[in-house]
Amino acid sequence: MPLFTHIMSLTILGVYEKQPDNEGMCLTEAAAAFDRSISGKLSEMLTISGPPLKKGKSRIFFGLHQDFPSVVVVGLGKSGTGVCGKENWDNCKESIRAAVSAGCRQLQDLEVAHVEVDPCGDGQSAAEGAVLGLFEYDEFKTKKKVRVTAQPYGSVDSAAWQKGVLYGDGQNLARQLMEAPANHITPTAFANTIEQKLSPFAHNVAVHKRPQSWIESEQMGAFLSVSKGSEEPPVFLELHYKGSLDSAQPPLVLVGKGITFDSGGISLKPSSGMDAMRADMGGAATVCAALVTAAALKLPINIIGLAPLCENMPSGKANKPGDVVRAKNGKTIQVDNTDAEGRLVLADALCYAHSFKPRAIINAATLTGAVDVALGSAAAGVFTNSDWLWERLQKASIITGDRVWRMPLFQHYTKQITECALADLNNVGKYSRSGGACTAAAFLREFVTADHWAHLDIAGVMTNKDEIPYLRKGMSGRPTRTLVEFAVGLKVKPV
Repeated sequence: MPLFTHIMSLTILGVYEKQPDNEGMCLTEAAAAFDRSISGKLSEMLTISGPPLKKGKSRIFFGLHQDFPSVVVVGLGKSGTGVCGKENWDNCKESIRAAVSAGCRQLQDLEVAHVEVDPCGDGQSAAEGAVLGLFEYDEFKTKKKVRVTAQPYGSVDSAAWQKGVLYGDGQNLARQLMEAPANHITPTAFANTIEQKLSPFAHNVAVHKRPQSWIESEQMGAFLSVSKGSEEPPVFLELHYKGSLDSAQPPLVLVGKGITFDSGGISLKPSSGMDAMRADMGGAATVCAALVTAAALKLPINIIGLAPLCENMPSGKANKPGDVVRAKNGKTIQVDNTDAEGRLVLADALCYAHSFKPRAIINAATLTGAVDVALGSAAAGVFTNSDWLWERLQKASIITGDRVWRMPLFQHYTKQITECALADLNNVGKYSRSGGACTAAAFLREFVTADHWAHLDIAGVMTNKDEIPYLRKGMSGRPTRTLVEFAVGLKVKPV
């Protein structure tokens, strides 16, 4: 019997670090009201129970209030902090996410099924911290974590809280897809899952699961060359969200790499760690989850999501190093490394994206280990031909705390993939160990004519070990919230 199943509700409250000019306890508005309701017992217990709470740490008290038998107090760090230019994020929002997450997990470990959360002055960030912090993928485990529901405590902007819940749910959808074993999330299963998630919005969402025959008719030879090594049939998933009353409004097009398992093909990867390649569809997971979230938020814009879905497997039918394939735009590609397959499937998807006359194209892909070497898990690498697009993406990432960093698109890198013995392009740069993320981006740019295009290389942010305190260890679902926030802030026309 779980310890607290008879308790209706427990609460999480915030406290700031003491300021030098303030002798008293620095509680949030909700925590101060709670403290007054119990005649200052909370402040008293915080004073005598140990040193002041540091940022992200928590402390639990029992028996302070008849309606809340357990109270978790979480440290929010210094009050009054905001956007930090050095860190490129909002310190206050990040502190709230981390603190609320820590408190929720502490109560989840006590098998508490319902908690009330102090909004800490920012209901959206508090909700994100709760929803993201409580997620754990245990679908195939017999013993599962207690499912915890969280709601705001005290006065709160309910719209901001609900927005945070939707942002968190969106990222968790991407995490769920990325964590799932590759034999359960095949290209077909992925497409079916997204279709099911979009079913509540059928009045303004259209889902097209394009089969191999359609892919062939579109002359997507680069995509087909990757898929042919697998027994699983490819699917080109096409999603249309019509949120604008103006049907003629040019859409934002999101494109995601959808390799549901990447063995490397004939250029086989080392077996150690290959299981993580079930998440090589992280680009597709994040862009599809972002579109699901946009529909739930009822954003007044048009969005199209494109996800070329397939496996990259070694077989008698698979691409061989040195093979030449033809992409949708007619360019030929020498495939010198079959493990550089993501750029092949994206090439055809990017060509197709232009048919919608988009206002902007953003693609996301777990594309290169090189970007992980360059940036680690601190930020997704962004390669873009548009200052306008970069500024919008960066602004969105500062708000979400899920950061992006601009990388170069020099002709220096283009030369390395266009100087090719057998074809127009080579799928790897001629100096294979140098600038791998940059040559991959240069390759993709060969299939882009739009004025506003950005490529997000998200390989470095694919997983979380302990870097992001409000995400448990595992697949991260990043940067779903940044894509959503970008869409929320999108103006009618780029300038």
